[in-house]
Amino acid sequence: MTGLAILATVVVLAAFMSRRDDSIPVHTALVERGRIRSLISTNGKIEPVQNFEAHSPLTTTVQRVLVKEGDSVKKGQLLVALDDADARAQAARAQTQLKAALADVSAVERGGTQEEMLSLDAQMVKARTERDAAQRNLEALKRLAEQGSASAGEVRAAENALAQAEAQLNLLTQKQTRRYSRPEVARVEAQRQEAKAAYDAAQDVLTKSNVRAPFDGIVYSLPVKQGSFASSGDLLLQLADLRKVQVRAFVDEPDVGKLAPGNPIEIAWDALPGRVWQGAVNAIPSAVKLRGSRNVGETTCILDNKDFKLLPNINVAVTIVTVERDNVLVVPREAVRMDDSKPYVLLMVGHELKRRDVETAISNLTQVEVTRGLSLNDMVAINSSNGKAISDGTQVKY
Repeated sequence: MTGLAILATVVVLAAFMSRRDDSIPVHTALVERGRIRSLISTNGKIEPVQNFEAHSPLTTTVQRVLVKEGDSVKKGQLLVALDDADARAQAARAQTQLKAALADVSAVERGGTQEEMLSLDAQMVKARTERDAAQRNLEALKRLAEQGSASAGEVRAAENALAQAEAQLNLLTQKQTRRYSRPEVARVEAQRQEAKAAYDAAQDVLTKSNVRAPFDGIVYSLPVKQGSFASSGDLLLQLADLRKVQVRAFVDEPDVGKLAPGNPIEIAWDALPGRVWQGAVNAIPSAVKLRGSRNVGETTCILDNKDFKLLPNINVAVTIVTVERDNVLVVPREAVRMDDSKPYVLLMVGHELKRRDVETAISNLTQVEVTRGLSLNDMVAINSSNGKAISDGTQVKY
């Protein structure tokens, strides 16, 4: 090949290389104006707001079961009856002991029994009579002694007789007003309190042996059957007013500080796909506790449940909206990059990427609010479509 031909080939090759497209294909997104919500996604559990549990007060058998699970019941309605024969006998014994204790207290307060009081009254009358007679006798002997008709010995004997009569009267008076010592009074009062407690306990057992609805509601748990055996403390029935329920949400420790009363809550249940219940935070955690392998704070929310679809103890998905803003500039989360904790984006300027520092506000799993650095309809790069790295100055196509 001649030198001229070689030179021509080199020129053509150089021209071809200069026209080769080295730009990187990228995925892009426009800066848009819209709504953004900062969310906490977690799990929760449905609980009754007004709940009643009946437990067996003694070991016995279930005599009657008058309802079934799912039944709507009215306040005061009899639901379950236990065999209460032993409870009735115990209540009767306790009542007898209480009556005896009350009689003892009455006797202490009055100074004795009715018979003792009548006898003491008679003794008091007699003692006063004898004291008065001794007083008159002494006065008469003193007058006679002044006249020389009675000796000094007779006067002293009369004085001794009066002293004995007064002493007897004082003794009977003390019996009437201070017959019992403080320890004796305390013992009788303790016996009365013990008998009253035993009676109240017996009455409580008797009352709980016949389970009645304390309010209108729905029987949602009934683990016993008629004729079955129930040990003391066994669960007999659970009743709730399910027109309103409470969701207890378990929020991971890093998100607890984001909660505030009134935060909107959305509840979903896998058993009813597409159904969402709306509510708001009404209590924020006061402590963080271990739940399984998670440190969580518990927050609650009251939900309307007029169709009774949400059942006690079911597990639900919980979404808490901590911040919500409308009509703000947003970009995809993947478009925002970090450099020394400073956010920036790669802005499309023609077919070249230019770094643009930005300021951001709230974010969620898919979007970030941009408060400074971008304008509506600016185009930003997300990533390359061929896996190559992109940065400030990269030539791109889209």
